[in-house]
Amino acid sequence: MADTVLALRDARLTLAGNAGPVEILKGIDLEVMRGDTLGLVGPSGSGKSSLLMLMGGLERATGGSVMALGQDLTAMDEDALARFRRGNMGVVFQSFHLIPTMTALENVAVPLELAGVDDAFARAEAELVAVGLGARKDHYPRQMSGGEQQRVALARAAAPRPAILLADEPTGNLDGANGTAIMDLLFGLRDRHGATLVLVTHAPDLAARCDRVVRLADGRVVGEDRVKAAAE
Repeated sequence: MADTVLALRDARLTLAGNAGPVEILKGIDLEVMRGDTLGLVGPSGSGKSSLLMLMGGLERATGGSVMALGQDLTAMDEDALARFRRGNMGVVFQSFHLIPTMTALENVAVPLELAGVDDAFARAEAELVAVGLGARKDHYPRQMSGGEQQRVALARAAAPRPAILLADEPTGNLDGANGTAIMDLLFGLRDRHGATLVLVTHAPDLAARCDRVVRLADGRVVGEDRVKAAAE
């Protein structure tokens, strides 16, 4: 289907553990449509973050298939996956993963420069302005609060204008006020760039803002709610 952005069929992930192989994901079937906002929820250890990593090609499925924008991620080597992510995906983690020796502006410009964007620094500055950090563009991560660092990470993920935006507990390291601000920015970036958003969260208020919520337990999908439909 042309509007299917992500499609997983019997996707499995088994990793080596000290006591032998550990099944993390046990046959996931899931579709995400263009423009969807999908929340992944469940208890710790249920496989939420691992599922997000499969969607982003940051973990390789050990069984089944993972399709993104019509491309089979399981058939790509590491270089091809990196190129695909660079052109099509933005990823935001709970830990900000900023480069400490670079300013906010340089951190946001890096993926644009790698993609060969001519106006990388101008676009990076525009994204920092959009997240309220235009005046902090020349500051280094150590000079910023946690909330400000997460704003830089959001700007960096959104700057290449990805078709898919993935967020793993984006408010997990922040206090309530900063968490709410990041939620607003995340959905604002989604709206501004028209990206499909998939996020992992333990926060009920963040999940409630999604179109759909998929519940996981023990490496399996155990339920789904259409939040907006229920609210309407």
